[in-house]
Amino acid sequence: MVKSTENMPVKVGVNLYLAVITFTATLGGLLFGYDTAVISGAEKSVQAYLIESQGLSTLVHGLTISSALIGCIIGGAISGYFASLFGRKKSLIIAAVLFFLSALGSAYPEFLFFEKDKVSMGLLYMFNFYRIIGGIGVGIASAIVPMYIGEVSPAHIRGRLVSLNQFAIIFGMLVVYFVNWGIANGNSLEWVNDIGWRYMFLSEAIPAGLFGVLLFMIPESPRYLTLKKKDNEALHILTRINGAEKGLEILHDIKGTIEHHSGKLFSYGKIVIVIGILLSVFQQFVGINVALYFAPRIFESMGAAKDASMLQTVVMGLVNVIFTVVAILTVDNLGRKILLLIGSVGMAIGMFAISGLAYFEIIGTGTLVFIIIYTASFMMSWGPVTWVLISEIFPNKIRGQAVAVAVMAQWAANYLISSTYPSMMENSGALTYGFYGAMSLISFFFVWKMVPETKGKSLEEIEHIWK
Repeated sequence: MVKSTENMPVKVGVNLYLAVITFTATLGGLLFGYDTAVISGAEKSVQAYLIESQGLSTLVHGLTISSALIGCIIGGAISGYFASLFGRKKSLIIAAVLFFLSALGSAYPEFLFFEKDKVSMGLLYMFNFYRIIGGIGVGIASAIVPMYIGEVSPAHIRGRLVSLNQFAIIFGMLVVYFVNWGIANGNSLEWVNDIGWRYMFLSEAIPAGLFGVLLFMIPESPRYLTLKKKDNEALHILTRINGAEKGLEILHDIKGTIEHHSGKLFSYGKIVIVIGILLSVFQQFVGINVALYFAPRIFESMGAAKDASMLQTVVMGLVNVIFTVVAILTVDNLGRKILLLIGSVGMAIGMFAISGLAYFEIIGTGTLVFIIIYTASFMMSWGPVTWVLISEIFPNKIRGQAVAVAVMAQWAANYLISSTYPSMMENSGALTYGFYGAMSLISFFFVWKMVPETKGKSLEEIEHIWK
């Protein structure tokens, strides 16, 4: 009884400490969602102010709206270098600064070099420059936030805590939708096209500033500290999170995994890298961003009125949140692999059904039902679980550069799938959805044959799989 009483304050303190660390890190996920979705409300105003006012083509419009994705690919590519050189914490601080500068610069691209209301190609280039900066922040955060949470989390709740990052991404998107609506609501179209869109971008500076400040209050990843031979600092953090005895045991395991390896990307073999890349690619090739980005257009093309299509998109948003929570609650109980397999089956059913309905031009509630089945299946599986696996399957000594490769592949696949959807629909019609269904089916066999179960294992125990 005495022993239990003495340990209670430590346990509470550890939980609170870990909660603060996780909350702060997931703000990076919220900014990921916020930055990628803020353009949705400002897109038409940017088109009117920067594109149509100069008589530029729709191609320029498309490149401008998607310019942040270029930054995402760059950010993903350099995230491993930053994570290894500066550490996880400092890399996230860099991302916070990029988010903040992008918010200010996108809102007022005239700063220093241009006069307001004098639109030019130079101003358009500067706007794209600031959006790319924000995209680099997204790319860095998308790689390092789950990596950092995975490296500080106890094994038995690691999946749940890393999955919170996906929830934060979805929540960030929902927040900015309401922010954009609040800015535009009740104001004239002329005001929104001249001023309102600036406030939409500027609003991101608030969570970006909060993220940057709070990052100074959390520790560096204990696994990174051990890599840098700062064992005492690592032990202090591991003890606060896991308790003294378990913290010392984890430190010993970490040191055992980094002493006899070169740290080169393929020093543990190629298969772990291939699995990481394919997890990332399949997460995009199943077509989720088509469903998210083009949902109103999909519904309208199937006969829904514009107002109804927007309402159906809101329904999808609620489904995204609910089923991400399902993943958070089950990923450490059911396991990563079973969730991915269930998700692949659900996505395949949803997409093949949508393809059939579109082919026979059957329009109605059934379309919405199958899109919900598809998105719900993704959000309870491939959405959060891919990030969990990417954060944990790579060995300690190569985690930074391996995650960077996987995340860069993910953003490249995102760009490829999103940019080819309109032309695929024009040339293939309903078969486009059949392609995404086929990718969902192939992803099932990929997981079944190649992806190991990591539930309940420490990062060091997972590393032994590849030895």
